[in-house]
Amino acid sequence: MPSVPPPEAPFQTAPPQPPPPDDEGAPERGPDEPPWPVWVAPAAIAVGFAFGIVASIIVGGIAKAGGSSLTSPTPAVSLISDLLFDASFVGAALYLATVGGGHVTPADFGFRRVRFRLAAGSVLAAAVGYYVISAIYAALLHLHGNDKLPKELGVSKSTAALVGATVFVCVVAPIAEEFFFRGFMFGALRRMRIVVAGHEIGTWVAAILTGILFGLAHTGSASSQYLIPLGFLGFVLCLVRWRTRSLYPCMALHSINNSLALGISQLHWTAGEILALMIGALTVIGVLTAPLAQRAPAVS
Repeated sequence: MPSVPPPEAPFQTAPPQPPPPDDEGAPERGPDEPPWPVWVAPAAIAVGFAFGIVASIIVGGIAKAGGSSLTSPTPAVSLISDLLFDASFVGAALYLATVGGGHVTPADFGFRRVRFRLAAGSVLAAAVGYYVISAIYAALLHLHGNDKLPKELGVSKSTAALVGATVFVCVVAPIAEEFFFRGFMFGALRRMRIVVAGHEIGTWVAAILTGILFGLAHTGSASSQYLIPLGFLGFVLCLVRWRTRSLYPCMALHSINNSLALGISQLHWTAGEILALMIGALTVIGVLTAPLAQRAPAVS
């Protein structure tokens, strides 16, 4: 009789492999936490500040060679210096996030689509809380005065300076600063594991530290008495980022706040003009950044 071949072993697949571990000794990643470790946060501040200073010196030197005054720079020189300073921090964040976290995606920084209801509700709640606390703070300290940055950018000197300052204050700054502070810095600091009385408070500590750094970053561009409200705004924006898991509501609130400050304090525009400025700025921000969220799943 012909021999019967033994039955073939059933097809087997390799057992699922666990996700690759983070850097040795680093805490595991929690939900919505980026792959880069905590140490890149202070490193990015140092690198960004160093390159920002170098860029400002170079711009100042070129401007002086062209006849501009270093003590009273033209609006164009001030605007270019501010743009390069923000770009230095964005570049530092991108570089160190890649060094510390390997392959990173826009979603790791918070470029995720989010339901309009969740985004609008978070922005509204944060705005009400921020403006109420800021009003109480201003009333208690009898604060009066305006931010200096738009004046340095020459909003009252020419139409070109007004347009450049408006784009920088209402579009560029919200994108760059939210990317660095809420997208990069807050994400890195959230990876701290701080437990008090059995409760994990690392996220709250990260929000407080990021808010303080955000306030200090405006030293020189805002009056000193407004640094505390700005720090509180930075803290509130972290809570929005945490609640929505998206950077878009943060950029929206930041842009709305800057539009209000510019339109009311500096330009003395009407309510309709300020509303048009807000809508225009938010539209430009959306057009520039929406492609970054195309491949990321929407936040539910």
